[in-house]
Amino acid sequence: MKCTHVAIQSRDLSRTIEFYHRYCGMSVVHDRTSDSGRVVWLGWGEDPPTFVIVAIEEAYEQNIHPRLQHIGMAVETKTEVDAIHQRAVIDGIGDLWPPTDGGPIVGCFCAVPDPDGNRVEFSFGQRIG
Repeated sequence: MKCTHVAIQSRDLSRTIEFYHRYCGMSVVHDRTSDSGRVVWLGWGEDPPTFVIVAIEEAYEQNIHPRLQHIGMAVETKTEVDAIHQRAVIDGIGDLWPPTDGGPIVGCFCAVPDPDGNRVEFSFGQRIG
């Protein structure tokens, strides 16, 4: 078993696409519009993709996320964790998880909310995969 996608709601797909491009290096690998609205798949350019974030454009008034709900992204070094956090500080993004060393299993991580409040965790040294 493996994770193939995470689906999230988006109030503004262009902002969501830009966020995942800037912070995760992802780009649109599938884009469709139907009677029910627009859906994009964000991936790393593989064909077929092995993992995507499915962003579904849907307006909503309130978006309260569970505190620990997040999408996990692994990076190659602790320096990258620190650099991503600093980029979010410079960009003026609030509600960040600062770089934290969670020990040998959890590793070093930070988290940045996307434009719709979906938290993205960037980690180095987690025992996953």
